[in-house]
Amino acid sequence: MIETNRLYSVPLDNVLWHKSSYTANNGNCVELATVPGLPAVAIRDSKNPEIPALRSGAGQVRAFILALAADTLVEA
Repeated sequence: MIETNRLYSVPLDNVLWHKSSYTANNGNCVELATVPGLPAVAIRDSKNPEIPALRSGAGQVRAFILALAADTLVEA
């Protein structure tokens, strides 16, 4: 697991943000980017890019996306 302070210390100024191919063109988009130098992903709201991005390990983000696709998320 990546230490939180290390994960959030990497600047995201020059990363390439990607939108889902399922995104409508209405501004309600989630964007993802690889965190440089770490096996991690940054996630942000495209209509509010000035708000700091959520960051997580790439494996955790992959598991989350697979659970969404399979409709297997469990409410805590």
